[in-house]
Amino acid sequence: MALTLAEVDHVAALARLGITEAERQRLAEQLSGILEHFQALQDLDTEKILPTAQVLDLRNVMRSDVARPSLPRDEVLANAPRAQDGHFRVQAVIEE
Repeated sequence: MALTLAEVDHVAALARLGITEAERQRLAEQLSGILEHFQALQDLDTEKILPTAQVLDLRNVMRSDVARPSLPRDEVLANAPRAQDGHFRVQAVIEE
């Protein structure tokens, strides 16, 4: 399925994208290729394949939530680029 330039313009407008003429041509080719891949998947016979939420048998591996001593403050701050009065010092993000 080849997308027309009008369809590419429509998709770009929906996404609020301003695209150049060169981008229109390139996107028409790329999006058409993506749609062809989806069509190939659509054509596969999956009638005998059961729906699955996960193809691999994965489980969460969790350790017990047990309280334990934390690292000493000096050791934690040893790798900090800047520290002051026992705290991490960071650059201000919001100025007053």
